[in-house]
Amino acid sequence: MYTVEPDTRTTIPDLHDVDTELLGDSTPDGRSEAVPQVERKGKIEQIALFAFITIPFLALLSAVPFAWGWGLGWHDMVIAVVSYCVAGHGVTVGFHRYFTHGSFKAGRRLRVALAIAGSLAIEGPVIRWVADHRRHHAFSDREGDPHSPWRYGETVPALIKGLWWAHTGWLFDVELTPRDKYAPDLLADKDLQRVEAAFPALVAVSVLAPAIIGGLWSMSWQGAATAFFWGSLVRIGLLHHVTWSINSICHAIGDRPFTSRDKSANVWWLAVLSMGESWHNLHHADPTCARHGVDKGQLDSSARVIWVFEKLGWATDVRWPRQERLGARRVPL
Repeated sequence: MYTVEPDTRTTIPDLHDVDTELLGDSTPDGRSEAVPQVERKGKIEQIALFAFITIPFLALLSAVPFAWGWGLGWHDMVIAVVSYCVAGHGVTVGFHRYFTHGSFKAGRRLRVALAIAGSLAIEGPVIRWVADHRRHHAFSDREGDPHSPWRYGETVPALIKGLWWAHTGWLFDVELTPRDKYAPDLLADKDLQRVEAAFPALVAVSVLAPAIIGGLWSMSWQGAATAFFWGSLVRIGLLHHVTWSINSICHAIGDRPFTSRDKSANVWWLAVLSMGESWHNLHHADPTCARHGVDKGQLDSSARVIWVFEKLGWATDVRWPRQERLGARRVPL
């Protein structure tokens, strides 16, 4: 792992330190043998999690026949696409590249805005999301990784079972990643504590806002209902499964042009929907890099958003890819 440069407000822990110093003695290849200590989820949280996974998924399954039989208006499309992009980039740019890996520095307003936007994806509160992901990098595809598809072995039956685990199964695990070990920098940030505490309210906004906007835009209850279906349920379900596909598919199949210590891979056909996150092999080869799609033709809208923030003066010290670093990590042809 590589040292993460601190931002203007907090010091992000070095993931190498997380791997060795906090988790125990490392193996000859630099991996830790110790399994991280965990906390446990409460019953109410488990029930809520089940509802927010299954209901949007059922809506996603019914989306095509629903559109064919009843209709998908352009109002619904605009609301769904905008909601998807705001929440999705909140996760990819905010939760992932900024809060987890420190790919750039940001001022207080952008920092809070990214935490709020990412929370609208309903993938969990920001501090917990970051703790889980830092733990994933510390133990990627080894024992201790919260969502590796190789958890049960490398045979076909084991991989099928592992893909299910990496995609959604791990979310139902009662064990929680200790935030004080993996995200002490975020726990010390009072603004993020407030955003974390407001997560239930942000969930309500994410679910209800599309219906309210759709109803006011069309001035009809039907407009509110269809906007709720497409802009809330289908959008949440699609974004969830795209995000989870990075954990499952992008650690099982795809191209591996860069050297990494795990089985992370690039999956081109997920690039647009994942906003550049599916160029996952490069990410694990160079975790703090602000752009994941570094080769020609590799679309990465999250990197473009960071570029816009930089041009506006909102983001500084952006860790753009450098040819010498890429060359050192590229697998020889």
